[in-house]
Amino acid sequence: MAAKAKQQKSVFVCRECGASSPKWLGRCPSCGEWSSLVEERISRTQLKSGPSRGLGAPRTGPRKLSDIDGDTSPRLASGLGELDRVLGGGLVPGAVMLLGGDPGIGKSTLLMQVVASLAQRKTKVLYLSGEESETQIALRAKRICGDASDQVWVFASNSLNEFEALPEEQVPEVMVVDSVQTLRAEELESAAGSVSQLREVTARLVDYAKSRNVALFLVGHVTKDGMLAGPKVLEHLVDTVLSFEGDKNHNYRILRSVKNRFGPANELAIYNMSAEGLAEVPDPSALFLAERNSDNVGSVVFASAEGSRPLLVEIQALLAPAVFGGARRVADGLDTNRLSILLAVLERKAGLSVLDRDVFVSVAGGLKVDEPAMDLALCTAIVSSLRDVPVPRDTVVLGELGLTGEVRSIPRAPLRLAEAAKLGFRRAIVPASTLKSLKQTKELSSLHIQAASTLQEALELIF
Repeated sequence: MAAKAKQQKSVFVCRECGASSPKWLGRCPSCGEWSSLVEERISRTQLKSGPSRGLGAPRTGPRKLSDIDGDTSPRLASGLGELDRVLGGGLVPGAVMLLGGDPGIGKSTLLMQVVASLAQRKTKVLYLSGEESETQIALRAKRICGDASDQVWVFASNSLNEFEALPEEQVPEVMVVDSVQTLRAEELESAAGSVSQLREVTARLVDYAKSRNVALFLVGHVTKDGMLAGPKVLEHLVDTVLSFEGDKNHNYRILRSVKNRFGPANELAIYNMSAEGLAEVPDPSALFLAERNSDNVGSVVFASAEGSRPLLVEIQALLAPAVFGGARRVADGLDTNRLSILLAVLERKAGLSVLDRDVFVSVAGGLKVDEPAMDLALCTAIVSSLRDVPVPRDTVVLGELGLTGEVRSIPRAPLRLAEAAKLGFRRAIVPASTLKSLKQTKELSSLHIQAASTLQEALELIF
């Protein structure tokens, strides 16, 4: 027992960056985060050698870029059109995708549907689960997908070493690990899900996928702040980071690509959750505007652009006299700090008394929007509630606001306006600089576009 204790060492590892320290520190010396060091016991041999990378293919010398054929591994279609679009056209053999989301949001359901769709295309799939037994996986697959397929192999284990001991004949084309926090490498003494285990397990799984051209899905847990649990090095190791978002009080779910080495980032897909699984939403703009009334005070439509897909959402605002103490600022789906800045701009540059009032703003439907192009729409909703005057139903508002009250240009304006025209909107308020760069197209012919260079000009046009 004494000899075994001598072979171990207690270190403090940062949960954010993975840096280690021989003693506890209040602040990580590597990334600067506070209270991020946790104690772990790691074998001395592992500390010397670092993460194991024994599964990789034999290393060769450098090659000329012109001699490398980049088209030898075509993409695999998952069968879910929205997922393929978010990934940039399908699954890339050898790519590692990290999927994160809140518990119960539908991560396993989505991947089970992917597995079933791939099996129908005669693609060999391995489902490695450290959270459920084989029987539980079979019951969920039968509920979501119907009959089981002989193309899907299930392996329930918490040991990475047991998985590595599988014969080469069972190497799949696509693999799902649910979840990476439950796997444990026997060489490390720390518990599964610790920083050192996550680094080791992820590095070896990535090496496995790269050396065998296996498209790998890793399911990751998230913290209470909605961030992926574990050190940030995990997000650097993988090729694609997918975030599965949604409100448990609503049926829709949003799949967003945060990072993608094989396609555009910030793409999103919207699904509708039901007892049979997740169904793709072909027209999300119509979904979020379905319950909007024509005479709502404090309501305005904004055209968001998430990736290559435009999305029309309803911004709502409600102002009330501040009765108890200081004025309150409550934002649902929006940045509260940005709201405070815009209220100051309205007070100083538009001459409106809003700082002494309680202000409540939200994105209807529980959607989260975080882009500066929404500034003018948010100010319009606030002024509508303040004056008790509704914004015309067929009007869409776009524009970023500066601290001096100027309306600044926005990216991808033609894409946003075309989506508004397709849904029947007849009037758009845009920045003056954006209007100069717009070309009259058939998609925009039914839209009356008006420009404003300042906040006051925009409010005069709208009201």
